[in-house]
Amino acid sequence: MPIEKLLIANRGEIALRILRACHEMGIKTVAVHSTADADAMHVRLANEAVCIGPPAARDSYLNIANIISAAEISGADAIHPGYGFLSENAQFAEIVEAHGLIFVGPKPEHIRTMGDKVEAKRTAGALGLPLVPGSAGAITDVDEAKKLAAEIGYPVLIKAASGGGGRGMKVVPDEESFESLMSQAKSEAKAAFGDDTVYMEKYLGNPRHIEFQVFGDGNGQAIHLGERDCSLQRRHQKVLEEAPSPVISADERARMGGVVAKAMADMGYRGAGTIEFLWENGEFYFIEMNTRLQVEHPVTEMITGVDLVREQIRIAEGKPLSVTQDELRFTGHAIECRINAEDPVTFAPSPGTVTSYHVPGGMHVRVDSGLYQGYKVPPYYDSMIGKLIVYGRTREGAIMRLKRALDEYVIEGMKTTIPLHQKLLEDADFQNGDYTIKWLEKWLEKQQEK
Repeated sequence: MPIEKLLIANRGEIALRILRACHEMGIKTVAVHSTADADAMHVRLANEAVCIGPPAARDSYLNIANIISAAEISGADAIHPGYGFLSENAQFAEIVEAHGLIFVGPKPEHIRTMGDKVEAKRTAGALGLPLVPGSAGAITDVDEAKKLAAEIGYPVLIKAASGGGGRGMKVVPDEESFESLMSQAKSEAKAAFGDDTVYMEKYLGNPRHIEFQVFGDGNGQAIHLGERDCSLQRRHQKVLEEAPSPVISADERARMGGVVAKAMADMGYRGAGTIEFLWENGEFYFIEMNTRLQVEHPVTEMITGVDLVREQIRIAEGKPLSVTQDELRFTGHAIECRINAEDPVTFAPSPGTVTSYHVPGGMHVRVDSGLYQGYKVPPYYDSMIGKLIVYGRTREGAIMRLKRALDEYVIEGMKTTIPLHQKLLEDADFQNGDYTIKWLEKWLEKQQEK
């Protein structure tokens, strides 16, 4: 069923990204916004705009009733949730479909399954994905959990089943501290997510974060679009991503990509998804699946030439995948820097008015951002204000292009993380691709000591 008018249930750069794909496909757009985002770029460029509430996300971008009302008022026939907010809320997907609207995303049951980390791990194992050794499900009995920890081998990791962002997560170094740390993890999980369910897995000492982009048509066909290396993280938040990974060979990509694509085909998965792994010593270990578009999707677009948002919309319309696995080609290298309105040293948020703005240009340079001169960055939402993505025929070429682009990028009126990325690109370990998920925080500590 063709989509004629699509409501974008999001804000910022991703709302603008979806809008652009729609307009290139001849689809009209409806922007929803809080009062704080009345002057946002996607609101200005959309065919229609509807205010859905005050600044607080719970009263606007998380307000399901207001979003559905906006769709009905505007006559939209589809809703794209972007990432964050309601993008992985199975109830929202169900409500959208119950109102006769097309949800541009996976089936609600798949969102629900993969949103519960314990159930996701069980499902992943049944689908043949390699798992981190750990508990088969939730751990409740301390003595039984201790026995399992001894079998797995310390250190182990206790994690919140409903969690993310490092909350409700504790590294247990030995048996003596097990009970205390398990109790702390449960308390944190309850406070953060309203659910104190926790599970346990082997703690990997120094892995990389490797994720595979997948797409399914919902009818048993699925492909992978290669991997992204998202190991450069601070407090479990990604800072810079690249594709392909500097450590994954073409044979590993084909092998593991084949495994994830088959899993998605067997699942009957619909739309875009990302399967995240920890990778250490040549082994992949499933950690979670994100049933949505990722922030870092542009690096995959750069090396495959596939417009992932367009593909999401096509699949939501009931069309087949536009490309087969055999037709996909991975060429060159792409890197993305997340640009945040933050102090580059302390990471304190730095919202404000953009007094001067200039984006870098040139061949294979892309900026995804809703900023413009005079725009007021509101203090109510995530601090990411843009993404700088570059492509090169080689990784070295991409790094040189990224350095040049960062030098050209001007955002005045607030502090940003542009200087952080400039320093990062000069580091020999980064240039050699020699880093893990723990590398960046250690590097930042060294920078602060200088």
